[in-house]
Formats: sequence, structure tokens, C-alpha cells
Amino acid sequence: MLLKYFYDSALAHASYVVGCQRAQVAVVVDPGRDVEQYLEMAEREGVRLIAVAETHIHADYVSGARELADRVGAKLYVSDEGPEEWKYQFADQYDHQLLNDGDSFTIGKIKFDVLHTPGHTPESISFMITDQGGGADQPMGIFTGDFVFVGSIGRPDLLEEAAGLVNTAEPGARDLFHSAEKFKQLPDYLQVWPAHGAGSACGKGLGAIPSSTVGYEKLFNPALQFTDEERFVKYILADQPEAPKYFAVMKRVNKEGPEIIGDAKLSDLLAIDELSTALEEGTVIDLTPSKQFGEGHVPHSINIPTAMLAGWAGWIVDYSKPVWLIADVEQLPEAIRVLRKIGLDDVRGYFDVDDVRNAGMATERYPSLTPQELKPRIESGEVTLVDVRSDEEWKSGHIAGAEHQFLGRLPDNLGDLDKDKPIVTQCQTGGRSAIAASLLQANQIEVINMTGGLNAWTGSGVEEV
Repeated sequence: MLLKYFYDSALAHASYVVGCQRAQVAVVVDPGRDVEQYLEMAEREGVRLIAVAETHIHADYVSGARELADRVGAKLYVSDEGPEEWKYQFADQYDHQLLNDGDSFTIGKIKFDVLHTPGHTPESISFMITDQGGGADQPMGIFTGDFVFVGSIGRPDLLEEAAGLVNTAEPGARDLFHSAEKFKQLPDYLQVWPAHGAGSACGKGLGAIPSSTVGYEKLFNPALQFTDEERFVKYILADQPEAPKYFAVMKRVNKEGPEIIGDAKLSDLLAIDELSTALEEGTVIDLTPSKQFGEGHVPHSINIPTAMLAGWAGWIVDYSKPVWLIADVEQLPEAIRVLRKIGLDDVRGYFDVDDVRNAGMATERYPSLTPQELKPRIESGEVTLVDVRSDEEWKSGHIAGAEHQFLGRLPDNLGDLDKDKPIVTQCQTGGRSAIAASLLQANQIEVINMTGGLNAWTGSGVEEV
């Protein structure tokens, strides 16, 4: 048996290719939209990708299931569990098999047994695999999707928090408890292969180790230590990370079927005189480092450095409008890959960052000051300090007198800000606050970025509360 692990660190997403070398065929489990990586691997290993198996309708990235079905005729093995509103609407366009608890299918000599493991979402399933080609008659591992992670378990509140389906979090938590009890009955030796690692918003406290075993998770996974349903429900619904707004878009896109990328090229280089139209009609994202952006940028553009696109574009970019980029051409492949993977497909083109600056269009800037420079102005009330970190970070400690406005929801809360005096944006180290500063300035709000964030403030000897 062939097992290959793929990990997208930008989205903390894990996917797998499972191949039968004897039959020279393979299946991709929970593929991302950037399917070339799987096709290239299959060619190297001398196997054909003939199938896709998905554990559930994903909410945090655009699935590559339809792309593979369309491009190479991969058969879809997808869940038929859960209510009608969470069925795959595009599956009948392709060769497919709808799966329920207790079903099985084979890829070459590899058997996949289906377990319905609801809770994270109603349709969630897991796959236990047995390498029958090697003579085994018992499974060796389980693909858990977003059900069980290393050191954690999938959150049950996403449908309510992100998709707006009220009164689904607690029933989901109760389903998750019973799924966890089912998981505990599995053999300890089974390997556990989840769909996410540390940094994913699909659960809390995910470990950075790529895989585990059922036995190890039963011993040390905090979510699997509960025997009382009420205590489990209270635990799993508390202190979950913020649910990104774009998760609702992803859930719909993956249910209805994403657009096919095919061999679509990267965005075109555009003439500078088209920039004003782009600013009027959509969102212009400048990918340059925040320090460079702060020292000079195009008015009304927003700044999301390339390394932070995956984490924040889905929060703060309006999906109903087209997007243009200000970038160096070398940044484009990764930027377009990330934007496509979170469903921001309507990227109309890019403007070369050097051309923009040479044309004298980077006319706006904002100051960045240290905590020592800002302390007297904050204490006197001359400026308003806005902490843009997460709720959990805020609760763990913050600067006295600060106002809390989580970065991901800042575009929706601009009306709550006092615009009569400058706003100082602050996070933990200065990266998120720089994005916030660009958002505020794009909306004509006077802003100052605190360099170094809370870390620098604490290091300056100034007390926090």
C-alpha cells in the first residue's frame, strides 16, 4: 500500500493519497483545490488517481473533489448522511457513490469501511482502511477528517457560528459526544490521520504532530476524557476560536460544487491607469510587507502580506466584489493559490508594485510608533487604543484602557469606533495591527500602528491588566 501525506501550512490542511501499487490505482482523501500536487505525485509513483473520498462538506477551504472528478474522471465517494440541506448537490454530475454508516468500497486491494461520526457536521464520516493486498483482514488506520484531531476534536458550533444555522451547536455537541464514545471502542493500534493540524479554526488546541493512534488519543486527548455527556457539551462549546466569516461561503461552495479551475492562468499584469477603476469597483490588496506599506501605499488599498493571506483574506475581503492585487510577480503563484483555495476566484489582475511606486501613486502613509512613544498619548486620552487580537488573547491580558475589536470583525464594526481622535491599532507583535491600520485608513480614519504590539509594550515595563 502507498500512503502519501500532503500538508498545506497556510491553512493547516492535511490530505492524503492512498494507493494500491498492485493495481496501480489511488484515491485522494479530503483533497485541496490545488490538485496538481496529487497528479504529479501519482505520475511519479506510477499510479492513476481514480477516486476521491471526502469525510464531509468542508468549511475552511475549497475542496478539490469536483476538480479531480472533472479533470481526470475520479469517482466521488461522499457522505449521504445528515439532513437534506447538507447533501452534495453536484455529485450526480459525475461517477459517484453515496456513503452511509456501515458501507464499504475498495480501491484496488485497499478496503475503506465507513463510519458515520457526526458532531462537527451532521454528514461527517470517517474511513477505516484495510490493506487486503498485504493479507490483512483488520484495519490499520482511520481517516477522521475533522472529527478527531491529534490532541483535540472537531468543533460542533461552526454551522451556527459561521453558517448562521441557529440552535445547531448544542445538538452537534451531543452528536459529537456519541461519536467520541464510538471512537473509543476502536482498537488502540489504529493509526489516526486527521484533516487538520495546529492553527486550524476547526477545533481548539490542535496538535502539530501529523498523526497519532486511537490508543494514544484515548489516553491524552482532553476531549476524550469525558464520560458524562453534559460535562462534555459544556467543555466542547467553551473557548472555541472565532469562526471565520468565509466558512459560510466555503460550506455553500463545497455543497453546490466549486467552479472548475482547469488550466486557468495567473492574473494578468495591468496598466497603471486601470488602478483607479479597480479601486472604485472592488478591493485592491497590496501584498507588500507591512513596514513598506505603512511608508507609502495607494490610497484606499488594504494591506495583507502574502504570508498572512490565508489567515485574513477570508475575514476582511468582500466576496461579492472583484479583487485586484498590488504585488511582485514572484508573489503571484502562492497568492493566487491561497485565494483560490478559500474561494476568492474573481481576481481580475495585478499591478506591479514597482510600477505603482515609480508612477508616484503610493501617496498615503500611516505612522508606526513604539509603546514608549504612545504611552503618554494613550494615558491622556489623546488617542484611542484598539486591541485587534482574538477574544481568548484579550481575556488573557490586555493594556489598561484599550478597546477590543477583533480584526476579523473590524470591517463590520467600523461604525462603533470613535473617529474624533486618532486610533492606535495594537495586536501581539504588530502584524495584525498593521492589517487593521490599512483597513481603517482605507475608510478614511486617522490611524497609528503600535510597533511590536503587546510583546513590546510588556517588554517596555508598562503594566497590563
